Order: sequence, then C-alpha cells, then structure tokens
Amino acid sequence: MDFRPIARGAQAFQQSVTADVIRAVFRRVFGPDAPVVSAEELGTGMYNNVYRVRLTGRDRPVVLRVAPEEQRQFRSERHLMRNEFACQPWLAPIAHLMPTVIAADWTGQVIGRDWMIQTHLDGVPAPEHLGSYPRATWPPFFRQLGEIARAVHDVRGPHFGPVAGPGYATWSDAVIASLEEIAADLDGSGLDSADVRQAAAAAGRERAVLDEVTEPRLLTGDLWTVNCLLDRTAAEPVITGVLDFDRAWFGAPDADWTIRMATAKNDERTAFWESYGTRDRSPAARWRSRIYEARHLGALRLERHRLGKADAVAESYPAMAAVLAGLA
Repeated sequence: MDFRPIARGAQAFQQSVTADVIRAVFRRVFGPDAPVVSAEELGTGMYNNVYRVRLTGRDRPVVLRVAPEEQRQFRSERHLMRNEFACQPWLAPIAHLMPTVIAADWTGQVIGRDWMIQTHLDGVPAPEHLGSYPRATWPPFFRQLGEIARAVHDVRGPHFGPVAGPGYATWSDAVIASLEEIAADLDGSGLDSADVRQAAAAAGRERAVLDEVTEPRLLTGDLWTVNCLLDRTAAEPVITGVLDFDRAWFGAPDADWTIRMATAKNDERTAFWESYGTRDRSPAARWRSRIYEARHLGALRLERHRLGKADAVAESYPAMAAVLAGLA
C-alpha cells in the first residue's frame, strides 16, 4: 500500500491515522480481502483528516474522512460528522451535487474516532480553479451558488438547532445555546469569552425579536467557494459538486454562513442574489443579523485558535466590539 499522509507537528489539531488503521477500516467495509492500493491525504480540509483511497478492481477512488478524537473536539463542534450524516436526507434537493455515503462508523471498534467513506466527486476545488477564469466570467459561479443555497433554504425542518440535535422549540433558544457553547469553548481554551457572553445576553433580552422566526429552515452551515468543485474544462465556472455539510442546522436563512459571505463585498458575488431572491431588510432582521455575526465571529475565533493563528484571534475582538456596539 502506497501511503502518503501529510506531515504535521505533534501539537497540530489534525493528526493522521496510520496505514494499518486505513487497512482495518476498509477491511471492515469491504471484507477481509479489501485490496487497498494507495491512500493519499488531502490538505483541503481544516477539521477532519481526508484521504483519497484507491482499491484494486475499482476504476474510481473513494474518500475516507476521519473525525478528530472526541476529547479534542470543542463542545460547539461535537460530532460534526454525525451531524453531516444525519442531514443527508434533508439535502435531497442538491443530492446530484453531493458525494454518496458508502459507509459510516461511530462504534469506535476500529479506531477511537468517527469515520465515513464516500464516493469521490470529479472536479477541481474552486479556490484552485476559479482564479484561472477572467473575473468577467465569475458572476455565473455566484449565480449557481445562489441557486444551491435557495434549494437548501427552502427545506423546512422539524426543530431549531443542529440537524442531529439537540433540537429547540424556539429560534432564540437555539441561538443562545450556540453562543453559550462557543463561550464555554473559549473559556476552555484560555481565551476571553466576555464579548460572546454579552452577545448571548443581548439575545436573551430580545428573545421576541429572534422568535419572529417561527419556521426552521435548513442551513448549509458552511457553504461558500471553499466547499465547491468546478468543471476542469468548462469555458466558464461551472459547479459540479458541493462538500462538507457537517455544520448544517435548522434556523433562519439569514443566519447561514453562505448569506454572510454573499453580503460581505459588493463585487461579482452580487450575482448570488439574482438566483437566490430577496432578503428581509426590516429593522428586526438587521438586528438579528448582528447576533448572527457575533456567532460567526465567535466560531471563527475558535477555529483560528485551533489553527494556531494568534494574530487572527486578536483581530476578532475589535470586530466583535463593533458588532456589540450595534446591539446596544
């Protein structure tokens, strides 16, 4: 077996499994004679370890994703892979763009980490390929993103909160619980969480504004350019696949990371709205958007800390202060 892991330091959050573990995983799924030819770790993800695996007798590779050890996971990111697995039936409107799950295992019997095997999608990661096109051709890419986001947001859910649970009866309960989990993770990491707790307190004082949202809609959680695959040969950017819905949850569409990114700049991404449609621009919606931004900034602070980006962690505090000023 040709095994090519990514070399990382002992303190890195992501830690590769061994070649023996990969063999054991594939024996569990494909039988004792599973012929693993090669396993190459891909560096595109920042949370799970991801491997492109080739098997004798199969023309196409498959993808193995391995979650972090449970004790290394933040409580606000607990069991993300299980959440992604649970959201598969809800993502039926875009199933043609997604990998198919071949097998998943939460038992810990092969390795003390969750893992999932999926089909391998054709396409080039958008961050690698979009820049090869003239910027004048970028609007169709964002128009496609708008169509995908609209299809996801049109799905109605049974509760607020993560797809796999816990579920909440009200939107305010889900939002406040998420902020409090992020604050607890910051505390556990030795970082100042006071501003995130201030955002949670503001959400608690204005529950009625959050609870104007009464219908849970499916949110992608993380969809933007980094999670898209493009046709390698198309004359203009064409999305052929979308990946990584582990942070999907049910809530208000405006709270989705996709909407945050679509509104971040007034450039080619404005084409997103041509296919997505209009947004609520009422004063209440603008207030809620500040709460959502506080949640995004808190989650980003955790991610930057996990990746060892101390300068980026420091930058999150003045950004959060500006958001809190708008909530006063």
